[in-house]
This record gives sequence, structure tokens and C-alpha cells, in this order.
Amino acid sequence: GSLVVNYPFDDDEQGIAIYSKSPDDAVFQKLALAYSKENTKMYQGSPCKDMYPTEYFPHGITNGAQWYNVPGGMQDWNYLHTNCFEVTIELGCVKYPKAEELPKYWAQNRRSLLQFMKQV
Repeated sequence: GSLVVNYPFDDDEQGIAIYSKSPDDAVFQKLALAYSKENTKMYQGSPCKDMYPTEYFPHGITNGAQWYNVPGGMQDWNYLHTNCFEVTIELGCVKYPKAEELPKYWAQNRRSLLQFMKQV
């Protein structure tokens, strides 16, 4: 896991980790930033220093393909075939948090979710 909002495209023609700009890149960046700005730890961009010391996401967002290449990903497929604007929100460095930690996740993401919904 990580703590970041990633947006299309998740792959590119070369199959390497490189920025892959969609026609609606500015809109996707705006949506991703709307979410990340309300989550202080996410917005700082280095959420998992113990696990991934060199990983950095400026303002808590990343283009999917620039992070790592995922051919045939769901958010790209939905964008290209149904015009659905999807982002992937990674909520934490621990993939399976303990149940007692879930209220902390809610507290960290409540304002982000509300701000994200306001973008509609």
C-alpha cells in the first residue's frame, strides 16, 4: 500500500514507468489534489518512509504510469470505454490495517472524501 491518489493513464505504449498524459490530465490532477489536500500526511508526499524511503509523490498525487506501469488497469479501461473518470486512492502504507485502526483512517480521510464529492 501507499498513501497517494493516482490518476490515468496507468500505462503507456512503451511499457515503462513514465508519465502517460490522458486528454483530461488537468481534470484528473484537479480531482486528485482535491482529495489529497485534505489529508495532511498524503499531501506531504512521503507517507511510507520506513517501507519506501525514496518514494515521493508531489502533493500526494501521481500519474499511474509514472509510479509503475499497469497495462489493462480498471481506471484506464473505464475512462477509455465508458468516459468514467476514475482515480485510485491508496489509503495507507499497511495493506491490511487492524480493525481498531479504522477510526484513524476515517478521521484522516473524512474531509478528503467530502471535498472529493464536492468536485461533482
